[in-house]
Amino acid sequence: MTTTASPPPELRDFYENPAVPVASGPSRSLRQARVLARALGPAGVSGPRTVLDIGCGDGTAAATAAPLLRGHRLIGVDWSQDALTRARTRLPYAVRGELGDHGLPFASESADAVLFSEVLEHLVDPDAALDEIRRVLRPGGHLMLSTPNLAAWYNRALLLAGVQPVFSEVSLRGIHGRPGTEVVGHLRLYTARALREFVAASGFTVVGLEGAPFHGVPRLLRPVDRLACAVPSLASILLLHARRK
Repeated sequence: MTTTASPPPELRDFYENPAVPVASGPSRSLRQARVLARALGPAGVSGPRTVLDIGCGDGTAAATAAPLLRGHRLIGVDWSQDALTRARTRLPYAVRGELGDHGLPFASESADAVLFSEVLEHLVDPDAALDEIRRVLRPGGHLMLSTPNLAAWYNRALLLAGVQPVFSEVSLRGIHGRPGTEVVGHLRLYTARALREFVAASGFTVVGLEGAPFHGVPRLLRPVDRLACAVPSLASILLLHARRK
């Protein structure tokens, strides 16, 4: 995913580079969408709700969620013009917006839910981002957030061996000291406990936390990765559901 807050000059070229990944795995997108669909209820019963996919990237996650959110109004939001160009091929609505300083083009308390998938780890100022999300959400509105887990089961083993954890990066130019070959611009990483505390301190009530697998795990280890989802603190990806107070 790309960052939706205007990054510092040294990061702008990186996030506008078409080679930088802008989509997360379909497994966690579906898991998030199922939880949100249950929370919102059918559009025919509750009426259509406004759902913002902030940091929509190329629109893949929102398009994956759309069949489960049928009848609700789904709007993609991203900072990157390149990402928005691709998102508009998948979504009926995709607009430019930034997080922080009322940068989202929506009135206060105008949204019923926010999808925030694989964005938090890219942000220079995550506090301002959650403040802006809280502003646009109605009281009781839903936040569906996903982010990589610093304390994933394999990262614990890698650290014991003196190896840089997966998902962490020390450079935007290349991979150093950890498995993998793809630079994706992660600036911050969270454990399950840190994520819960951070979101709660930002004016939300945490409803639940689940684990999801990571598509980059080697094929032979994927069964273990799926099993680890049963214990979110060990899972590859953290899926958090919170509501605005």
